[in-house]
Amino acid sequence: MQTQTAVRSDAIHRPAMPMRNVPPARSHALDSATEAESLDHTMNLIGAVAAYPRNTEIFGENEPADYLYKVVSGSVRTYKILNDGRRQIGGFYLPGDIFGLEFADEHTLSAEAIADTKVLMIKRRTLNALAGRDASIGRQLFALTGRELARVQDRILLLVQSAQERVAGFLLEMAERVSGGNSIELPMSRQDIADYLGLTIETVSRTLTSLECAAAIQLPTSRRIVLRDRTALNRINA
Repeated sequence: MQTQTAVRSDAIHRPAMPMRNVPPARSHALDSATEAESLDHTMNLIGAVAAYPRNTEIFGENEPADYLYKVVSGSVRTYKILNDGRRQIGGFYLPGDIFGLEFADEHTLSAEAIADTKVLMIKRRTLNALAGRDASIGRQLFALTGRELARVQDRILLLVQSAQERVAGFLLEMAERVSGGNSIELPMSRQDIADYLGLTIETVSRTLTSLECAAAIQLPTSRRIVLRDRTALNRINA
């Protein structure tokens, strides 16, 4: 069930601006960047911002996948409650990330705000209609779907790694996604990390302590991690 505070609802009625054709002479990288900006601009025009307090559900498993979501501020986790009551986190989404992409008409996972979060909600039907009229939007949606599929494939490979490999890989991934260089301020708890990596919280804490003792990382606080030796972490994750 979606319970949120609407911040801007009039935007969903505003017409999308016509897309500008990119000259053929431009490089592929520049074309891709321009298309990404066009999709982002279009989503801002037709979307509505909603606010979710910490630990509030954004959508539930098996609910209609009527919207696509983009994190404006805060952070989001997607998850599934297994038959034995355990929670398996599917992914973490940070500002700028898009989530809620589905291949069917219903959500396969639930989504929840990790902290106080604002998301941009875009009607899936409206965006699909625009993609049918504008090839650049269609290409960007296809690219987003491809990245989501790659993320799922990476998770399958993750679950055959050792605990140390999983934790090292996670830290390197977050360092790439969170601005701040070698200093990472994690929005999620250690329990979240454990449920994402398929480990117990004790194993995650023990592995972080082991990496700190090996001088690969420093742990100023439970949420702040400094990568002291990326080479060592990459060697573990290789």
